[in-house]
Amino acid sequence: LALAGWTNLASRTAIVSSGDLRSLIGSDAAIVTVRGALIETPHLKIVERNDQETEHSLAKVRVTEIRRGENWQPASGSIIVSTPSPLPENYFAGQTVEISGVIARPPPPLAEGLFDYRDYLQTRGIYYQIKTESTNDWRLRPPILSKPPLTDRFLSWSKRTLALGLPAEDQPLRLLWAMTLGWRTAFTGDISEPFLRAGTMHLFAIDGLRIAILSGMIVTLLRVMRLSRAWCGLIAIPTIWFYTAATGWEPSAIRASVMMTVVLGGWALKRPGDTVNSLAAAAFIILLWEPRQLFEASFQLSFFVVLVIALMLPPLNKISDRLLRHDPLLPNELLPRWRRALNTTLRLFARYCALSLAAWVGSIPLSAMYFHLFSPISPLANIIAVPLGTLALMSNLGALVCGNWLPWATELFNHAAWFFMVAMTDVSEWSTKIPGAFFYVPAPSWTMILIYYAVIIGTLSGWLFAPNRRIWSAAVLILIVATYFWRWEQSRGETDLTVLPLNGGHAVFVDAAGRQNDWLIDCGSEDAVNFTLKNYLRAQGVNKIPRLVLTHGDLRNTGGAEALDELFGVGEIDTGAIQFRSSAYRKIVAEFDKPPSRHRIFNLGDTAGRWRVLYPGAMNDFPRADDNAFVLLGNFTGARILLLSDLGRAGQSALLAGTNDLRADIVVAGLPDEGEPLSDVLLNAIQPRVIVIADSEFPATRRARRELKDRLEQRGIPVIYTRNSGAVKITTDKRGWQLWTLDGHRYVSTDFR
Repeated sequence: LALAGWTNLASRTAIVSSGDLRSLIGSDAAIVTVRGALIETPHLKIVERNDQETEHSLAKVRVTEIRRGENWQPASGSIIVSTPSPLPENYFAGQTVEISGVIARPPPPLAEGLFDYRDYLQTRGIYYQIKTESTNDWRLRPPILSKPPLTDRFLSWSKRTLALGLPAEDQPLRLLWAMTLGWRTAFTGDISEPFLRAGTMHLFAIDGLRIAILSGMIVTLLRVMRLSRAWCGLIAIPTIWFYTAATGWEPSAIRASVMMTVVLGGWALKRPGDTVNSLAAAAFIILLWEPRQLFEASFQLSFFVVLVIALMLPPLNKISDRLLRHDPLLPNELLPRWRRALNTTLRLFARYCALSLAAWVGSIPLSAMYFHLFSPISPLANIIAVPLGTLALMSNLGALVCGNWLPWATELFNHAAWFFMVAMTDVSEWSTKIPGAFFYVPAPSWTMILIYYAVIIGTLSGWLFAPNRRIWSAAVLILIVATYFWRWEQSRGETDLTVLPLNGGHAVFVDAAGRQNDWLIDCGSEDAVNFTLKNYLRAQGVNKIPRLVLTHGDLRNTGGAEALDELFGVGEIDTGAIQFRSSAYRKIVAEFDKPPSRHRIFNLGDTAGRWRVLYPGAMNDFPRADDNAFVLLGNFTGARILLLSDLGRAGQSALLAGTNDLRADIVVAGLPDEGEPLSDVLLNAIQPRVIVIADSEFPATRRARRELKDRLEQRGIPVIYTRNSGAVKITTDKRGWQLWTLDGHRYVSTDFR
């Protein structure tokens, strides 16, 4: 079975045609014009920046021809096209189009732990993206379709119907569109964050809950009409597939519909039900149709959560039934009505709580893997939010049924749905404000995830601790615990330093044993904090920053300090004694000077932890901020790392005049506004083994120049440019140091000088 699945996957991903885009384009960017058909109707993506919303369109296109230069040639493959504005309404699924732009592979993640857009698209069979300048780069080609597909027409009608009677298109209405219709434009980072932290984000996917509610409503209505099981199945199954098609054939909706088809089909045919067996059948059908679903986060979450629920719920229900059981010698009929009603209510509530707990247990490692979140509040939040979301969805479905032929009922349903959505949003937001409600955690390894599910599934199914396996199971578990304890003990002596390029600036994150020993040196601009550094730090499991060092007054490196404090909370900010002329920088420092003061001033020669300040001194006060930048030398069990920030030429000369102890294994330098980093005289004093130049792709002025590259190349020392490599990670321990880059370079040293 595994071999057949592997073969199926290879047949979907291998290059089998000379016209495959991967053969024609390769890894280099190119200006091209492509022809093909829209796979789906383009959708809008909204990004909030400085309290303003910007829109751009994303479209999937199946390419049939490509032109580079003058000649057209056949091509095959799917691409994604990004356009910085909404496309006209006559661009919809099935239209034949011609598009001009720059084609390239999607960029890799900037640092470890950040969202890998390239991998995300590859799991969907998309290896290239085209960026266009405007809608003028698009053109329709014959045959031009006059009507959009049924899905688009249904979605347009549904959005209008669900807005009937509501005064404005506000956030709750957009969230209702997302919940009921799978409208993806509703979510920006700020809107989705409370639902992610509370563990209620699943309510907005067209998943098993949505399909189960729809199926339950249909079957209940049909049974009230006294239709047989067979007729219920014949009506309900096509209805849920129509809903799946009408909401755009979302992969999560297809998975849920396949699963519900298996369950409803067995029920309609009066076959005995088995949740685990039905789950396995649904997974087999889906992977046979599209094996790449195996690598989808939503697929893994759906099936592992349902599997854990199926195995965990029966024993939890038995425990609650035992606790709520009344005197077994007293017949139920002799109990007072209020007691019977109370027992029934408590039993149902206990089962509902058990369901929420089981779903949370089943999602813990995958939530940590994909969202870097551990949310203890999730079971409690879902106990309240799921009924509210269910009521909102039922109200919306009622509105769609009533439509325009019963407008007064539609408006009542819409107002009810709006109220339930507001309540659900408030519950999610309030629950995340409880202390300890959620924590950001680093992603676990796949080995750890597999061990977690193996232990959970083996324990709940009874297989792991069957009488003939108990000794072996206990021995294996003890060995696993001992191995991880040994690895944890070994890692306590490690220190990781990551150099992160940030659109013209850069930051250095120092991750030592114990979160109280972590340092962040510079943070980039406010945009860099909100769009890059925030996500990177959360992926490392950072919930608070103990110490932030600002090296100088350049806002490209330090302008995001206040935003960082709002997002994480900064314990202490460290600066030099130099009073930089930047008013924005002075304002940032003044905020941390307010009582209780969190501002500490470092002087020449001061030490903190493993760092020593080499520059500037009190007498060094140059007109340019770059010439007054902090210079820090770190000594990590023998590995010496020198951080120069954006130190300019005058500052480099002053540094050389002030100390003769500059030798370092690794030197990290940014680009000063004028001149070059790392003069030849300074390099002679440092004698580094590896040089890291923290430059960036944008803006263009922050790219390392050809002259600098040629000069450093003559040294014969490995030089890494973060513009090309992405983030650079350095790991030090008592055995030596290692340096990795995301593009595959690695340098190792086991001898200290």
